[in-house]
Amino acid sequence: MKTNLITRGGYEQLQQELTHLWKVERPEITQKVSWAASLGDRSENADYQYNKKKLREIDRRVRYLTKRLEDIKIVDYSPQQEGKVFFGAWVEIENDLGEVLSFRIVGPDEIYGRKDYTSIDSPMARALLKKQVDDEAVVKTPNGEKIWYINKIIYNKD
Repeated sequence: MKTNLITRGGYEQLQQELTHLWKVERPEITQKVSWAASLGDRSENADYQYNKKKLREIDRRVRYLTKRLEDIKIVDYSPQQEGKVFFGAWVEIENDLGEVLSFRIVGPDEIYGRKDYTSIDSPMARALLKKQVDDEAVVKTPNGEKIWYINKIIYNKD
C-alpha cells in the first residue's frame, strides 16, 4: 500500500504530466489512429495497431493520474519539522565505513527517475523518521541490520 503523501513540487509535476497527456499527446495519437483507420484493413495496419496501443497506454495513465491526484495529500514545509527528519526532508547520513548518502524523503509517486529521492515507505526512510542530527538509525535490510548516523537535515522552505 502506497502512502498518500506528496510534496507540492511532486503534485505539480503529476498535474503537468496529466495536462500534457490529455491536451497534447492524446489528441495527437487520436488523430494518428483516425488517419490509420481511414486507410482500410486495420488487422494488417501497423500504424493503426501501434497507435491504438499507445492510446490505451495514455488512457490508462490518465485514469491513474486522475484518481491518484484526488487521493493524495500535499505536505508543505512546517517550521515545527526543523531539526528532525520528517516527510520532505533532505537527509545526509553516514555509516561506520564512511559511506555517505544524501537523499530527500518523498512520496512513492515522486521517486521515479530520481536517484536522490527515496520513498517514505522505504525501510531507510522509516528508520530515519523523527530522528535528529547525530542520532543513529537502525535500518533493517535483507542482509541484516545496518546502522547509519544522521549528519544533516535540510528542508526546502518553498
